[in-house]
Amino acid sequence: MVWHGLGGAVAVVAIVGRTSLGRAKGIARRCYSAVATGAKAPLHRAVMATETVKFFEPQREQVFIDMTFGAGGHTRALLEAAPGSTVVALDRDPLAHRLACEMAAQFPGRIVPLLGRFSELPALLRTVEGLDRQRHFDGVLFDFGCSSMQFDEAARGFSISHDGPLDMRMDRDRCPEQLSVAEVLARIQEPDLVRILKVYGEEKQAKKIARAIVNARFTVKRIETTAELANIVAHCLSQGESAGGQGTYDFRQDKLRRPAHVATKTFQALRIFVNNELNEINYGMVLAKHLLRTGGKLVTIAFHSLEDTIVKRHLTGHVVDDVASRVPLQYVSHTLAHETEAMQEMMKPHWKQMHKHVMVPTDEEVAENPRSRSAKLRAAVRLS
Repeated sequence: MVWHGLGGAVAVVAIVGRTSLGRAKGIARRCYSAVATGAKAPLHRAVMATETVKFFEPQREQVFIDMTFGAGGHTRALLEAAPGSTVVALDRDPLAHRLACEMAAQFPGRIVPLLGRFSELPALLRTVEGLDRQRHFDGVLFDFGCSSMQFDEAARGFSISHDGPLDMRMDRDRCPEQLSVAEVLARIQEPDLVRILKVYGEEKQAKKIARAIVNARFTVKRIETTAELANIVAHCLSQGESAGGQGTYDFRQDKLRRPAHVATKTFQALRIFVNNELNEINYGMVLAKHLLRTGGKLVTIAFHSLEDTIVKRHLTGHVVDDVASRVPLQYVSHTLAHETEAMQEMMKPHWKQMHKHVMVPTDEEVAENPRSRSAKLRAAVRLS
């Protein structure tokens, strides 16, 4: 796996002035006045919210960071479970930030809304008095991937089932230097596209799909909509799948033997690339280690193996220079001898996992919210 070298520079955006936790209510009201009135929060169900609250065991006066606020389901669950607790609500999506500002008005003084990526958090925390020092927080929550409101809005370009402009930028227009997927596909060379599809999408047909995309770009037109991209991938993979090559091949089975559109992995790969997601996740895990106090708790919810692998390797100590190791055992040799104490100190993890196996949603939750079916929850305690 490759988790570096494919991302761009990040811009530091501070959206609050120097303030304190006691004045968080003022932040919320200023934010609230800046959003369009009358907007309603989209329908959204927080994945594994009950399990999240159970692991955190929130208490009065504790301070948490929701690193992926989204529509605020997890934040609301934490605040309602522990009156008097405070949540720093971070999200890179301006729409999610507006929702955080609105929720802050409902919980005066208990939510500090911040707009930015994981890599922007240190700069943002320095603008809030009392939150800029290490080992301060009692809990850190990650709910990786896209939110339902991003998938459901066709104009965002995340969904295969909703035709719209091929965008997929989680930050929208907040970062002018960030390219949309359409702009990437209009410029990228075929070998680079193959690499993105193979690494970020785990797509076995990466070469075939990349060739079809590049050929379409040069012979037909620039690819600008989600339907155009999905149709190119489906047509490409349908060739030779039935007699005469005229059959349809719109769906395949995923790792759990469920039907999925053939372009799903292509969409995933391009979304991860344009948003620099894996680098951000790795940096977020490093931040969690420094922000949590001893005994503080970490909860992560991942939706595919690339996300979960980064988390798992951080929790188990397979990290080199703050980067999740590509192959944890690649340097192991039975011909070498090391001092036991030195090796144990080097490989000593900073985390103690709170459960033996990764947790998944209950059958009841999957029935009510099918999008939760891929979720994998991990919880750990920060060691001294």
